[in-house]
Parts: sequence; C-alpha cells; structure tokens
Amino acid sequence: MPFSRYMEICLYDPTAGYYSRSAEQFGKAGDFYTSSDVHAVFGRLLARQFDQMWRALDRPPKIEILELGPGRGLFARDVLDWSKKKFHDFFAALTYTVEESSSALRTKLQDTLKNHLASGKAIISGESPEERPTIHRSLAPNTPLIVFANEFFDALPVEILGTAGKLHIALENNRLHETWLPPLDEELEFLDRYGVHPEGGERIEVPMLAQNWIRQIAHAIARGLLLIVDYGYTRNEQLAGRHRGTLMAYRHHSASPDPYQAPGEQDLTAHVNFTALAAACEQAGMRVEKLLTQSQFLMGIGERNQFADAFEDCRLPQERAKVALQLKHLVTPVGLGENFQVLMARRE
Repeated sequence: MPFSRYMEICLYDPTAGYYSRSAEQFGKAGDFYTSSDVHAVFGRLLARQFDQMWRALDRPPKIEILELGPGRGLFARDVLDWSKKKFHDFFAALTYTVEESSSALRTKLQDTLKNHLASGKAIISGESPEERPTIHRSLAPNTPLIVFANEFFDALPVEILGTAGKLHIALENNRLHETWLPPLDEELEFLDRYGVHPEGGERIEVPMLAQNWIRQIAHAIARGLLLIVDYGYTRNEQLAGRHRGTLMAYRHHSASPDPYQAPGEQDLTAHVNFTALAAACEQAGMRVEKLLTQSQFLMGIGERNQFADAFEDCRLPQERAKVALQLKHLVTPVGLGENFQVLMARRE
C-alpha cells in the first residue's frame, strides 16, 4: 500500500485509528495541544475577526462558519460564547457547523457545545478525511460561508517520494517493510510546480489529499472567506534548503521521526505546503492575502484594543499576569506565534 494509506489507517481507522480511540490525546496532558488549549482568547480574537468579516460582507442575515477538524470543540465554544456576549448582531446571523470524523470526538463535541447545540446555533456533522473530500454545510449553498481550519491540513495523509521512487508499505513475516515503486505523473508534477524533488537520502512529502480538500473548499465558498492556521512552509523555503522532509510522530509531547513505532497510538503529521494551497485558491478565483505568522495575525486583531478580549474577566493582578503569560505563548516566537502560519483567501 502507498504510505498515504498506511498513514490514513493509523490516524483514521474507525476502531484502531489515533483519532478514533478517545479524546484524551488532546490538551496539555495528552500528546499535543492547540492554540485553543492555551486560553479562550484565541477564540475570542477570532470571534472579533469573524464579526469584521461578516460586516465586510454587508451584514448578511445569515452566515455559516464551518470548522474542519474541531477536536474537542473548545475553539467553537469560545467563538460562540464571545460572539453571544460581544457581537449580538453577528451572533444572531450565525450558524456554526463543526465537521469531525472521529466518533469519540463527536461525543466530546456534544458535551462541549451542548448549550449551543440545544439552541440550534451549533451543528455537528461528520466526514472521514480519508474519503473523497466533501463539504457538509448546514445552510443553503448560496449563504455566505467562513471555513476555518486550525491544524487540519497537517493531519491529512501524504505521499512520500525519495530518489528511489514513491514509498509503499508491505507486510512480510508479520512485520512492516518499506518498498519503493514508480510515482504517479501528477505527484511529480506537484513537485515541479509547488515543491522540490528529493535529493540523495531525502524524503519529500506530496500532499495530494490536501490539494483535493482545498479545491473542494474553495469551490464551496460562493461568497465568504477561508482561514487556515497551521505550521508549514513555502516553496521558496524548500528551495532554500528548509522543510525538506517534515513527517513527524508525536506521543506524550515527545517527537519522533519514526512513523512505525506505535501505529494508531501516535499522531502523524506533515508540515503544510502553503504555496500549493494558495495556488489552488487562486485557481478557483479566490483572492489570497499575504501569508502571515500567527503572531502577526493575532497582533493585528488584538492591538487595536490592547487585547481587551483577553483581560476582561481578570479581577486581580495575579489573574492578569497569568493571562499575559498565556497570551505571550500565543503571539511570541518562543511560543506558538512564529511556528504557525495563517493563510486567508476570500471571495466577496
């Protein structure tokens, strides 16, 4: 089988896959945590951004946010809670759809979002990333749409190419064995356009499934916006010698380059090729904004009001100091601020 199929089974198998086992791998006690695990301010700042986007679309009576891979739903809950409190008109127009393939995480979403599900503001849909990419909307196709994907694309299965060909996995004597077969023309063409070809000893990821997803998303947005937050690279960075082989396994906050160590028990990720994603959006007729770091993006939202969204609930100096440290983790180079990139594309 191609490596992408192995990665798909490890992550998304309905019974043994990493994302299907439980929701306990999320958060600081698990294998990894996202910006939403740091502090509610991430969702609050994005709620402010979404409100501004809604206003830029001339305040339509209905708008849908579709979040791909929402995990436990912390971000969705923070956006909905803050919008209800601060952006009443936007909240009145909003329907928030979360699309999650894992049944264990859908159960967790039911608990996290129970109040908003009961009111009809939040809706849960499910689709497996390994299947043909399909956008499951809750509202009519012509309703303005914001698609939000935070650490979604890095978890999509990838092909791996080396100088010997395309990586496949075989089972011999009950042990996994690597073998190399000729790559497809479309995979070589992808590297010609958006990446680099492997040199001696290198293994380069080819994210064909990610390209299928981004094309589907871009065509689904008749009017609205796409916002992707993830760690990744541009083609120029690869040409400069960086990010040439980024597949990693994560378990209990420990990183390993070995994807075979604990199949189904470790997260497998590959950095996102933002050059390829941006090109697909442009080919679909969307206007792509300049790629920003998460730090630049969040500072652009929060500096206007001195990050009042973060500090509003603080009553004591020590509470404010704690939130300041959490905010620092989101926006500074030593935290998540410079590791994550933000791609924004719109169709108005």
